[in-house]
Amino acid sequence: MEARSSRRQRNAPTINDVAKHAGVSPMTVSRVINGEQVVRAATKEKVEAAIAALNYSPSAAARSLAGGDETRIGLLYSNPSASYLSEFLVGSLDQASRAGIDLVVEKWDEQTAIKAVVDHLVRGRIDGVVLPPPLCDHEAMIDALREAGIPAVVVATGHAPASLAAVSIDDRGAAHEMTRHLIGLGHNRIGFIKGHPNLSASEERYQGYIRALGEAGIALDDALVEQGFFTYRSGLDAAEHILARDNPPTAIFASNDDMAAATVAIAHRNGLDVPGDLTVCGFDDTSLATTIWPELTTIRQPISAMSRAAVDLLVRHIKGRRGQSEDGPPHMLLDYELVRRQSDAAPRLRPKHKGRK
Repeated sequence: MEARSSRRQRNAPTINDVAKHAGVSPMTVSRVINGEQVVRAATKEKVEAAIAALNYSPSAAARSLAGGDETRIGLLYSNPSASYLSEFLVGSLDQASRAGIDLVVEKWDEQTAIKAVVDHLVRGRIDGVVLPPPLCDHEAMIDALREAGIPAVVVATGHAPASLAAVSIDDRGAAHEMTRHLIGLGHNRIGFIKGHPNLSASEERYQGYIRALGEAGIALDDALVEQGFFTYRSGLDAAEHILARDNPPTAIFASNDDMAAATVAIAHRNGLDVPGDLTVCGFDDTSLATTIWPELTTIRQPISAMSRAAVDLLVRHIKGRRGQSEDGPPHMLLDYELVRRQSDAAPRLRPKHKGRK
């Protein structure tokens, strides 16, 4: 009898199961569970029907954690990339469901006072918070959470604080490998679009690019480097400026897939073939990388796995505060992968200039 009960718990439906049954995203299911008013009535009915059909009960599962204590963790986000956020949510929601804890998803923007959002988390009895980029590097937010006694795990930061648990990849190493890959294809004029200047991972990726150029004896050309902000719009502007140079590059490496996709769009608008006239590479391997044409060569950052690991670290930390053993804030470094698709190639001997057919 006890074994059968254990099997039933392991096979309990997850939030992903509910989402698939209802034909919606896991984030929509989370919004319905958390009582948010932004969900349309018809959609809410479908989700509630799926919850009933699958007998999904996240709150009941949460109460079983840690000997009956309910655990509530928050995911505080402020990310301009919908594709990145979507993958992050899938991983964190899935891990929260498997761990049997409540996950509360909260959006923060700079118009809201930090104290107000932290007070809201305290009133909501949040035991800990996961901070994806850009909040992973937001010192004022991290300090406010610490002062309120709310533990946090930061994800995808380039410089993890010693006092916090963190999950990340080697951003510098990944960008170095991608730049070496482009050099290996024969490119020696490689443009680079930086990520948001407030994120430490952005600088790590830029330094990896610089290091690879230096190792190959290629001088850094500042005219081929433009500031981006991890948004599609900023990628459009940056790519337009780079490709307007008198001697444009034969390849552009953008610091995320959103900006790489924007670069492909600008190249097409200028009559350039990708990758025949211009190689374009990105970073993250979000769903966007395979929904544009040509599909992007990119660095696969295991976003869902990173968010799952962050939720797991946070839950173990919370349980540690309740009397279980804990060794201190761990810093997990997950593997990345360079994924080749159709957007990279060796440079042509006579690349087409903008406006020429």
